[in-house]
Amino acid sequence: MNATAFAINLAAALAAALLVMLTAFAIGVRTGRHRGVDVAWGIAFTAVALTGYTLSAGYGDPGRRLLATALVTVWGLRLSAHIWRRSTGTPEDPRYERMLSQAPAGRRTAYALRMVYLPQAAIVWFVSLPVQAAQYLTPPLDPLAWAALALWTVGLFFEAVGDWQLARFKADPANHGSVMDRGLWRYTRHPNYFGDACVWWGLFLLAADTPTGWAFILSPLLMTYLLAFGSGKPLLERQLTSSKPGWDAYVSRTSGFLPRPPRH
Repeated sequence: MNATAFAINLAAALAAALLVMLTAFAIGVRTGRHRGVDVAWGIAFTAVALTGYTLSAGYGDPGRRLLATALVTVWGLRLSAHIWRRSTGTPEDPRYERMLSQAPAGRRTAYALRMVYLPQAAIVWFVSLPVQAAQYLTPPLDPLAWAALALWTVGLFFEAVGDWQLARFKADPANHGSVMDRGLWRYTRHPNYFGDACVWWGLFLLAADTPTGWAFILSPLLMTYLLAFGSGKPLLERQLTSSKPGWDAYVSRTSGFLPRPPRH
């Protein structure tokens, strides 16, 4: 890995993530709704990957560069499109409403920038470090890279199919107020979060061919922590506990994260 070129890439990747999030911030201020930052999340990862692909030309293995970039782009754009369809025409996300209600008087806009957009830009940059590293590695694709693709595929399956099943469930008026406990949701309360974790562990494996790549293991660890213990699963479940009849029974029989047969 060319250390100088990679250092330039790190700075450019951070700039790309900031550009996407600042654009989302401007839109959020104009519309008065900041839930659009969730749409920007996948786009920011894609922007970072495309930036790395451009700058790593002539440094990394072409096949590894292309694979890493393609996997992030497919994942990121699918996620952003899904969230955009789900959130179009809806009011502010309760998570952001609660967070921004704590802003000092007259400082809501600055508070949103500091507490929502800038941290998410930093997380995008940090979580994507293995992708950036993979784009600069010179070894050609090998069995570990194909294992990375397999794990990524499992993750995308859980994420995309879980989202599709939930959307179909919610679209049926007969299911209004009910707990989704069918399909993949029968085996884990959060197939989309589990899938997200698999995607990023798969992308980490693309960088794990060298000791340099292993230096970035904190990136998938952070993503997994956020999904399972941070801003993902815990926040959503606190909201569902008070709004979904039958939620406690569902929790008692269904795994919270890793898929497994339901308890009877």
